[in-house]
Amino acid sequence: MALVKTKIGRRAFIRNTGLAGGGLVLGFNWLASCKMTPEEVATLPEEWYDLNGFLKVGDNGMVTIMSPNPEIGQNVKTAMPMIVAEELDVAWKDVIVEQAPLNTDIFTRQLAGGSQSIRQGWDGLRMAGATGRHMLKEAAAAQWQVPVNEITTSEGMLHHKASGKSAGYGEMASAAAALEIPEEVELKESKDYKIIGTDRKNVDGPKIVTGEPLFGLDIQREGMLIAMIVHPPAFGMKLKEIQTEGIKSMPGIKDVFPIVAYPEDAQRQWSDGGAIPELAVVVGNSTWECMQAKKALQVTWEQASEPESSAYHREALANLLSKAPEKPARKDGDVEKAFSRAAKVVESVYSAPFLAHNTMEPMNFFAHVTPDKAELLGPIQTPEFLEMTLESVLGMPKEKIDIMMTRMGGGFGRRLYGTFAVEAAVISQKMQAPIKLVYTREDDMTQGTYRPSYMVKYRAALDENDNLIAWHVRGAGTNDDLVFENRFPAGAVENYLAEKTGLSSNVTTGAWRAPRSNFIAGAEQAFMDEVAEAAGKDPIEFRLELFDRAINNPVGDPEKNDYDPERYAGVLKLVREKANWKGSDSGGKARGVAAYYCHNSYVAQVMDLSMQGNTPKIDKVWCAVDCGIVINPLSAKNQIEGGIVDGIGHATYSALTFEDGKPQQQNFDTYRLIRNVEAPKEIETFFVDNGIDPTGLGEPSLPPIQGALANAMYKATGRRYYHQPFINNRPPLVG
Repeated sequence: MALVKTKIGRRAFIRNTGLAGGGLVLGFNWLASCKMTPEEVATLPEEWYDLNGFLKVGDNGMVTIMSPNPEIGQNVKTAMPMIVAEELDVAWKDVIVEQAPLNTDIFTRQLAGGSQSIRQGWDGLRMAGATGRHMLKEAAAAQWQVPVNEITTSEGMLHHKASGKSAGYGEMASAAAALEIPEEVELKESKDYKIIGTDRKNVDGPKIVTGEPLFGLDIQREGMLIAMIVHPPAFGMKLKEIQTEGIKSMPGIKDVFPIVAYPEDAQRQWSDGGAIPELAVVVGNSTWECMQAKKALQVTWEQASEPESSAYHREALANLLSKAPEKPARKDGDVEKAFSRAAKVVESVYSAPFLAHNTMEPMNFFAHVTPDKAELLGPIQTPEFLEMTLESVLGMPKEKIDIMMTRMGGGFGRRLYGTFAVEAAVISQKMQAPIKLVYTREDDMTQGTYRPSYMVKYRAALDENDNLIAWHVRGAGTNDDLVFENRFPAGAVENYLAEKTGLSSNVTTGAWRAPRSNFIAGAEQAFMDEVAEAAGKDPIEFRLELFDRAINNPVGDPEKNDYDPERYAGVLKLVREKANWKGSDSGGKARGVAAYYCHNSYVAQVMDLSMQGNTPKIDKVWCAVDCGIVINPLSAKNQIEGGIVDGIGHATYSALTFEDGKPQQQNFDTYRLIRNVEAPKEIETFFVDNGIDPTGLGEPSLPPIQGALANAMYKATGRRYYHQPFINNRPPLVG
């Protein structure tokens, strides 16, 4: 074991005495309607003892481990406790997992986004478990009057070999809880892991499949009312007035009124992106009654800014690409000279539309605001930033604001922006009643916070020997600048120019699974294949030659580059081996390859497909991943597979367009998502075992698959796919 200092500080291990003595076991009873089984009751200790903010040990040896970060399907509620349990050295069967509430005194970065939960929490979670183990050893050493370094642990048991004494953690929990937090702890070496690296099922799995309440929409409270909102029908409009006559007398309706969710003097956080300050609100007894009232409600809107259409966005982005920005994001060598003397120039433009998030669970949040406190409960990726906004909007100190997180039915970036939770709190404050705000699918799909629309232009120059001598990328996005100037092939091409710019738009945008990468990776990798073909080279060999340059003779300062070329090349070589790559055709199937780095991880993919008319039929995807230590392989494969299916579906079918500021797709009858039969028949995933600390995993498999798809479709059809969606948008088929 390695001796390390407690780097995250004592603050992370403050004892939360409010959880002692049987505390709030959220995994069993945080919702009144979630009843414990007799078997679950029998396993609970009579007394709990807190060792630090992450864990507590029961007098019978059961251990409760707090999962601090929001759970949006990435399975951190299983993986994060696995890390703590590993260092605590407890049997996984004896672990109860709780979803921790927002507590900035104990936990740091209680945020789900950027595929960073495990990466950012790795050290702190390990130390939390190791600290608990050390305190239990100290308690045993004191009771047995032996040196602490002679105490060993295994699966929740303490042993002293020389004396033959043993005890369960539960026997020492009370004494351990009274000890001081140690300044130094021993961490396990990866070779000694028993839990990390093994398949563990989702801790919420039984509750999910049996329908027990876990999600925000499940919340029921005595006296709770339902609220629904009406926001502008088009971007560039604001509320003028509402006609409430006859609405308040409709069945079940309690009130109808306008609200200002965000006063002008409110201190907004970045997580308030997409907020619509003024809305119309309907409050009633049920969602059905509120929906009927919404349909009957007459709302007048006025134009506040120029309405925008998709035709305008396309033209404006194209205009931005036609001229160089004032200053390049990165420039190596003499790009202009290289293009002027090139024997061959390859040039292509790629584009992608706005996309909605379309989480399975619609936006919702529970709020009960009284003059004394604010209680909020619901699906949110950014609870800490929500608390900051509420402090300003409600005029209430954060010490009186209590935010708890439910499991989320999807996030993909949408629930980074907690405007719906702010709306729920403001409505509750006005109604002086507990409120559950519920969005319809149309409410969410037309509200905004979309994946931006993008356009990017690539140019590559080849010399007379078909060597790549120059690379130029210029990208633009709506409210976004798109290009990652220090990613591959930066550092691998002698003459390199990256330029980026953005189009200001009143259509609100935000993070969408793997921001920016979700488009530029596919475009870059499709263009990479086009250049390889122009050079007469195998697409994998072409990429590996560039990586060799970045490894052995990098251009410029290699420290500026975002990526490690050896790890990047490693996943490409691994997928080449596993897919038995011998070129772009395999047994009558068209093959495409792509590789990309994002969220600190490396992914390479090979896809086999055939075309049925205009539609790709995907037979298999091979995927190689370097994300460092894999905590839970079962969950990790699920994340990789989900990202692949998600990326294929949106690149092939999805688009959100506008006419005079109004979204033209408002539900799934017009917004096309991938269907089960269109997913790959098989996905095979391979993880690089290198012992490096964990990096991101929830997002990295999505971006490159779009490039592999475009390249395979080119091999199958003989034409390049430059503009998403690759297949014309159409409603889903029936049946």
